[in-house]
Amino acid sequence: MKLYNYWRSSASWRVRIALAYKNVPYEYVSVNLGNNEHLGDAYAKVNMFHEAPTLVVDGVRIGQSLAIIEYLEERFPTPTLLPGSLLERARIRQVAEVVNSGIHPLQNMRVVKKLGAEYGADDAAQQRWRADFIARGFVGLETLLHETAKTHCVGEAFSVADCCLVPQVLNARRFGVDLAPYPTIRRLEEGLLAHPAIVKSHPERQPDTPAEARA
Repeated sequence: MKLYNYWRSSASWRVRIALAYKNVPYEYVSVNLGNNEHLGDAYAKVNMFHEAPTLVVDGVRIGQSLAIIEYLEERFPTPTLLPGSLLERARIRQVAEVVNSGIHPLQNMRVVKKLGAEYGADDAAQQRWRADFIARGFVGLETLLHETAKTHCVGEAFSVADCCLVPQVLNARRFGVDLAPYPTIRRLEEGLLAHPAIVKSHPERQPDTPAEARA
């Protein structure tokens, strides 16, 4: 099992959290998004969309972080990342998709590069764009989590929702979002950062993490 990923990629981190939580061994293959390695012909043979992460299992390539996590959940069901009742599992998926589909795509590298190349947005404008759309998403996410969260995003059990939340909060901090209006998000992040799976998979501790970014 190989995971093609990048230390700073939040989508990659989601998958690393799931792998660590389920204690699944894998080969870490670095794809440097910072120098556009993912856009080259070599990586196109791994992921035709030029995206990370990609999990390769027995020669089969699986892209998209939540699809990968669903595969891991079905292949390694214990410990589960979809705990609880039918309704609780629906809420877990809801939180995960708010991040995955509602927030992350609007602040990722591909979008802001397009803003710069075709619409003249400088670095400061790109940063404001990212911060603005993360903050907009966090308004609704804070309300949702206020309804669902206890020690974790949904109830008392670790889930795929937690795998998605923590990397997105790190992005928020990285892009200068004021987190003061989101007390539930901040409380959850503080508790989850001590979780062994998140500690092990943290961007500061990966094989391709630059020396200046290491913990």
